[in-house]
Amino acid sequence: MSVIRGTSLRGYPELVSELGGDPDVLLASVGIRAADVGNFDAFITYLAHIDAVESAARATQTPDFGRRLAERQGIEMFGPVGVAARTAKSVAGAIDIFENYLGTYSPSNSVVIDAGDETSFLEFKILIPHPPACPQTFELGLGVMLRVLRFLLGSGYAPTTVHIPHAPLVSPEEYLQYFSCTPKFSATRAGMTVLASELRRPMVRDEMAHRVVLDYLDTVIDRHRPTMSSSIRELVRQLLPTGSATVPIVAEQFRVHPNTLRRRLVAEGTSFNAVVDDVRREMAVRYLRDTDIALSHLARELGYSEQSVLSRSCQRWFGSSPAPLRVKWRQSPPPNASRSVAAGSPTATDRRGNQPNCSTII
Repeated sequence: MSVIRGTSLRGYPELVSELGGDPDVLLASVGIRAADVGNFDAFITYLAHIDAVESAARATQTPDFGRRLAERQGIEMFGPVGVAARTAKSVAGAIDIFENYLGTYSPSNSVVIDAGDETSFLEFKILIPHPPACPQTFELGLGVMLRVLRFLLGSGYAPTTVHIPHAPLVSPEEYLQYFSCTPKFSATRAGMTVLASELRRPMVRDEMAHRVVLDYLDTVIDRHRPTMSSSIRELVRQLLPTGSATVPIVAEQFRVHPNTLRRRLVAEGTSFNAVVDDVRREMAVRYLRDTDIALSHLARELGYSEQSVLSRSCQRWFGSSPAPLRVKWRQSPPPNASRSVAAGSPTATDRRGNQPNCSTII
C-alpha cells in the first residue's frame, strides 16, 4: 500500500490559511480527512499526499510551497524512527536509521546513502510507480532532509550541493539562499552531497532508548519489505545508463540465480523485460515532462545506444516521438502513465475517497 503518515502534512492547514487558501476545501478535494493531518497514527494515500501539496501550491500561487511547508516540520514527525535517529552513535548512524526504517513511516519514500571517501550522497526517493509531476513534493522532501541534517549537525549546517530533479520553480538565487549551497537542477536524482567527515561526527546518545526503539522497529519493518519487482525497479534505474541492466547482473546483486530471479518475477505476475520497459517508460515521462535534457542524453539515460531507439519506444508507448511529447506535456501534463496497478500501489478508489485499511502498518 502506497501510504504515508498523517504527520507528513504537519503545518499544512496553517500555511495554506496564511497564504489565503482554504485548507479544508483542498484536503476534501483530494480525499484527506482534516482530522488525519498531523496525526502520526493516521495514514493517507501517497497520491493524495502529492495532490494536497501540489494543489496547494497552485491554489495559493506559491511556487515555493513545498519548501515553506518543510520549515514547519522536522525529525519529530517520523515518530520512533526519529527517536532512533536522535539516539544514534553518530550522524552516519542516524542516517542509517532512516535508510533502514523509513518504510515504517512511509513505504513510498526511501533515503539511500551513496558513501564515498570524501563525500557522500543522500538520495531522497519517491517509490510509487509512475508518479505524477510532483516538484513541490520533491522540494518538501529535500527541505525536510535539510531540517533533519541541521538538527543533527547544527542550525547553521549547509550541504555541499543539493540536487533537484526538475527545473527551478523560482530564481536559482532563492534556492541558494534556502539550502545555503549550490543547487543543481534537472538532476537525475534528488538529494544532497555532504562531506564524509560530517557524517562521522559523534552524537550524544541514550543507548537504552536507542535499543528499545530499534527492537520495536525490527518487529514491524518486515511488513514493509518491497517485492522483488519493486526492488528490481530501483536497481534497473541505476543500471540503465551504464548499459548493464541485464538479468545476470541484477541477479548477482540480489545473490540469486538468474532463473530464480525470473521465477520470482513470474510469481509476481511480471517479467524482467517488462520491468525494464516499464522503468524506461516512467523515466521517459519524467525527463520529457520535467527537464530540458537533450534527447541524445535521455537515450543514454534509458540505456539506448541510439536516439532512434528512443523515438521508436516513444511511438510504441505514447504514439508520438519525443520532441512533440515534450511540447504537449509542458502544456498539459500526462495522466498517470501506468498501464496496470502494481502490487502495493493505490487503486483509483483509495487515491480519492476513504482512507485505506492500514491496520497492518504501525
